[in-house]
Amino acid sequence: MTDSVFQTAPALTPEPERASPQVWIRRFVWKMAIAVFLLMAIGSATRVMNAGLACPDWPLCYGQLIPTQQMNLQVFLEWFHRLDAALVGLSAIALLGMSLWWRRDLPTWLPWASTFALGLILFQGVLGGLTVTQMLRFDIVTAHLGTALLLFCTLLVIGAALQPYQPMGTAHKLRSLGSIATGLIYGQSLLGGLVASQWAAHQCLNGSQRCGVMNSHLLGVVPATVVTVLIVVLALRTPALHPYLRKLATAAGVLVCLQALVGLGTYRLHLQVEPLTVTHQAVGAALLGAIVLLTVFAWRDLSPAR
Repeated sequence: MTDSVFQTAPALTPEPERASPQVWIRRFVWKMAIAVFLLMAIGSATRVMNAGLACPDWPLCYGQLIPTQQMNLQVFLEWFHRLDAALVGLSAIALLGMSLWWRRDLPTWLPWASTFALGLILFQGVLGGLTVTQMLRFDIVTAHLGTALLLFCTLLVIGAALQPYQPMGTAHKLRSLGSIATGLIYGQSLLGGLVASQWAAHQCLNGSQRCGVMNSHLLGVVPATVVTVLIVVLALRTPALHPYLRKLATAAGVLVCLQALVGLGTYRLHLQVEPLTVTHQAVGAALLGAIVLLTVFAWRDLSPAR
């Protein structure tokens, strides 16, 4: 089943001058993934700048599409976050429409995957509204982040499954390690979201409260880092590995080192430097994305093409 899903794209051959529907959709999905990544970064900036309730109502902001009179940095962050989310939602509707319109020329799983992505965005919109109406309740805020990360991963899986790829048959161990790392890093990201939504780091460092939440996040660094390092070492020691896999493993190694440095700096500075805190979340999402892509390509690397 895995083989039928992931091997639908042609081998690495020059694309025709007139791009096929699959090429158009693949390019569109990559752009959507970038938009979701930026959306998460803006959401992180909104949180650390205490701008989550800068717009007191939802879905409008002060009852307006563009609150020009109330506009300041905090209002702009919250308003722009909603604008970006709306654009992503419209893009998901367009993706589903294109998948249905060109379904005869596309893999049979694509309309279903597009429907799932749209469903995630609709659910994300509901959570976004609840974060405002429920006054930033920590469990809703954490679920909001978790859904955004799941949407990001879904788009990456779709894009990677549509990407032309020539299997080499050398990535057997990377499949299982990549799958484990994906789960660990996703879980670690949720723990980080829980720390942020409960302001656990501030409370623990300043008053020894919520230390259990923060310590869980700190301990979670160990297994996620160990498995990622194992992936990097295995990729470097595997001969004839596909260039995609080697580059993604290298990127994951760089990102995990950067994340450790940024996380240490964030902790030592008691989360007082907002850009550093936003960078910590963004690098974590990028690391998750790199591991997801590596895992998809590793599963597609089932056997050499005949």
